[in-house]
Amino acid sequence: MNALAQFAAPAVDVTPEGSDYETVRRVIEMITLDYRDQPSLETIAAEIGQSPTQLQKLFTRWAGLSPKAFLQAVTIDHAKRLLGTEGLPLLETSYEVGLSGPGRLHDLFVTHEAMSPGEWKAKGGGLTIRYGFHPSPFGIALVMATDRGLSGLAFADEGREQEALDDMTRRWPNATYVEDKAATEPYVGRVFDRSKWLCDRPLRVVLIGTDFQMRVWQSLLKIPYGKAITYSDVANDIGQPTASRAVGAAVGANPISFVVPCHRAVAKNGALTGYHWGLTRKRAMLGWETGGA
Repeated sequence: MNALAQFAAPAVDVTPEGSDYETVRRVIEMITLDYRDQPSLETIAAEIGQSPTQLQKLFTRWAGLSPKAFLQAVTIDHAKRLLGTEGLPLLETSYEVGLSGPGRLHDLFVTHEAMSPGEWKAKGGGLTIRYGFHPSPFGIALVMATDRGLSGLAFADEGREQEALDDMTRRWPNATYVEDKAATEPYVGRVFDRSKWLCDRPLRVVLIGTDFQMRVWQSLLKIPYGKAITYSDVANDIGQPTASRAVGAAVGANPISFVVPCHRAVAKNGALTGYHWGLTRKRAMLGWETGGA
């Protein structure tokens, strides 16, 4: 049975309401700009054009958090808490408590394989990659898969789907691309529905990148749900402590966003630095995970 066939059951749309992420996005942008003023629920609701009660219900439905708790979840102070205060670096601690064994790379339970160097050099030549656009908790998701597993996950705002597709197809220009929403839809539920994160049913992903990128992405897969690490932590973990800048570039090139949790990589001071699919989306992911932790 191939990787696409094993998820034959129809996926459930895990986005509670179509407009939820757009509202969340606007609120995150607002509280980011006005963070020092600590805007009240009433102020935020008036700006968004909803009643405080509506906004409270939306956030509770979407993230399991009130807007106030969500605001706290996307601050630098919270990011610093995610980094932890233990003496050991987080990745080393993960090994100590058994979070990084092959059966538990992180709470989404991922099993991964890498394309061979020859396949990478062929830039996708000989590969058939099926893709589809789907609703998700973080806007429109572009899901890509080979017969060996999930190979790409990108995000787009409404009307900018083609930009996301062009971005992803440039990475493997010699592959054959087939739009096949029916083939990619089952992955949406597997990725975004927490009830399907089962250790006895891991999500199969296939990593397509250089050897260095592969090592960085494998390091990211060790980050436990609800935690964060710094780019220098990753550099140390892969045995190249002076390569933080190159690590940052590899993190930015991650083709399977959210699943390979590059959104959990932050600056040394806890600042939420850039994210390929938008810093607002990175904040949304961290807040959503906080609500489900």
